[in-house]
Amino acid sequence: MAITPIVIFNFVLFLFFTLAYLYQFIYILLVFKRGDVKLPPAKKQHSYAFFIAAHNEEEVIGNLVRSIKAQDYPAHLIETFVVADACTDNTAEEARKAGAIVYERNDLARKGKSWVMDYGFNRILNEYGDRFEAFFVFDADNIVSPNYVSIMNQVFDMGYLVATSYRNSKNFDSSWISSAYATWFIREAKFLNNARMQCGTSCAISGSGWMVSERIVRGMHGWDFHTLTEDIQFSTFCAANGIRIGYAPAEFFDEQPLTFKASWTQRIRWTKGFYQVFFSYGRDLLKGMGRGLFSSYDMLMTIAPGMILTLLSFFVNATYLVVGWLSSGFLVTPAEVSMCSGSLIMMFVSMYFVFFILAIITTVSERKHFHCTKRWRLFTNLFTFPLFMMTYIPITVAALFMKVEWVPTKHSVAVTFDEVMSEGTSEETGPAASV
Repeated sequence: MAITPIVIFNFVLFLFFTLAYLYQFIYILLVFKRGDVKLPPAKKQHSYAFFIAAHNEEEVIGNLVRSIKAQDYPAHLIETFVVADACTDNTAEEARKAGAIVYERNDLARKGKSWVMDYGFNRILNEYGDRFEAFFVFDADNIVSPNYVSIMNQVFDMGYLVATSYRNSKNFDSSWISSAYATWFIREAKFLNNARMQCGTSCAISGSGWMVSERIVRGMHGWDFHTLTEDIQFSTFCAANGIRIGYAPAEFFDEQPLTFKASWTQRIRWTKGFYQVFFSYGRDLLKGMGRGLFSSYDMLMTIAPGMILTLLSFFVNATYLVVGWLSSGFLVTPAEVSMCSGSLIMMFVSMYFVFFILAIITTVSERKHFHCTKRWRLFTNLFTFPLFMMTYIPITVAALFMKVEWVPTKHSVAVTFDEVMSEGTSEETGPAASV
């Protein structure tokens, strides 16, 4: 085929995507070769505070606090703090009953987890001084494994000021949506953060289940990241400024949304937040790359709106097709029309295939971590996971134009650690199981 603008456009876009994200497939090969990261034994048992932001979480908060109290770590070195934020239910009472120290906050002007963190961190620092060396940040719907603190203590003892952990799901088989979420987060822990740790580059925190040193929090006088995705904002700040985020295979369990509507609301907030971070920190990441920080490049590829380029490719190739049909081959040659048709088909086929392969790799590699009673969901998820990921295409467009605000997610899967490990969310463990 002759070298025409559309041929050059498609080739350049294909080359860019291949080169830009090739390193993530190298990560996969590295993990297959080395397995899980090996952390040296800790020389000291450090002191920690668990920080939990909770808004109307009476159904689940108790199980999280009790899982923290059941740690195989000296109890006098752990304390649990819950900020009951503008609650209209019994969240505060349930948290106290389980053994947590509870602060009640009712600031309706500053809504969102980041503002709750700012309030809670400041109170803890003012009231307890330097008693705690680091904070663990969790959401109320989480539960933690008994050895969570012991493993995280190893990475903190290595000198890391920030670290993330292994994010699993407590309701994998509640719906095809929750299965897709669980697969993505397990893949993120195993084949991204685990690989980053072994390569000596920086990881990224995500949502909950991460640790930050008291020194960083005190230096900020609380918490100073307030975009729609404060976790990614903080990760990007660290990547651009040479603060390495560590990873430890300490497992905790998260509750995933059940319906596409709930997922849409959550993911459009994430996507809008990614835009905010990209346009705020893109230049800083480029400067970091100029200083030789691979973590800056890695984070830039994480927050860059790659789906926008996919949509651009779709629009350009579709436009060529329409012009070719309307002009009967006068403005666009039949060969170009054929190539554009093939490009559009291959665009979606290749996206589906890549996510399908990632689902297979994750499921096979981490099969012991998928806890579910509906075993058939493991198989069907291989085919629905790519569809879930491709729904980011319309979400990417909508997030560009919609005004997005923080909206709390309702949690109702009230299970204990032992119930998750026995098999997963059973038919009788809550309304989510029947979805």
